[in-house]
Amino acid sequence: MSEKSLQETYAPHNACFGCGPANEKGLRIRSFAQGDEVVATWSPQPHHEAFPGVLNGGIIGALLDCHCNWAATHHLMKKRGEPTPPCTVTADYAIVLKRPCPTDTPLTIKAHVVEATNDRAVVEGTIESQGKVRATCKGTFVAVTEGHPAYHRW
Repeated sequence: MSEKSLQETYAPHNACFGCGPANEKGLRIRSFAQGDEVVATWSPQPHHEAFPGVLNGGIIGALLDCHCNWAATHHLMKKRGEPTPPCTVTADYAIVLKRPCPTDTPLTIKAHVVEATNDRAVVEGTIESQGKVRATCKGTFVAVTEGHPAYHRW
């Protein structure tokens, strides 16, 4: 764990359930920029299951929501030429559960921006395991301004 994730680099005190490094009971997603894509590997635990061997759909949603949000904020940071990412929040997102997501193997989560303006990005993401896409996501993530409760949360 020598390389710092986007979350550890830009939001080490963030307590978000999905991606906050400071939330000891959270999912602690660790997202890494790889070219135009943001990638994470995450290992489910039995307490994340909907039933034996299969990941809960709500956990799948949280993984995709947070990971896609980090793809959006990283993209906006680069687009704006800023040294730190803007705080972004989810405006909308939809997931499609394509097939059961196993809990006995690490999952690969990928996301990339498909459309962006200066203050928002539309992101598509996937969760893959054992060579198959298990779930997909498409969402809109918006950079918030002063006065919004999430402003400066990182």
